[in-house]
Amino acid sequence: MPTVPQLLDFASRHPNIRGTVEERIRTELGVTPARYCVLLHRAAASLEGQSHDAITAHRVLRQLSGVSG
Repeated sequence: MPTVPQLLDFASRHPNIRGTVEERIRTELGVTPARYCVLLHRAAASLEGQSHDAITAHRVLRQLSGVSG
């Protein structure tokens, strides 16, 4: 299971989940893209995630809630 820092670091390097990124999620993190999205949302909302990378965590939460800007 990927850690909070691993999830946020991956999200920082790959802001869009499309095409080859789905395969990288499987190979680098060992989870399905759907599971990655769930884990990433939890990581971004956690205190650990906010303290690890507040900018990426905030971007992830905005994207997943459908808010732009």
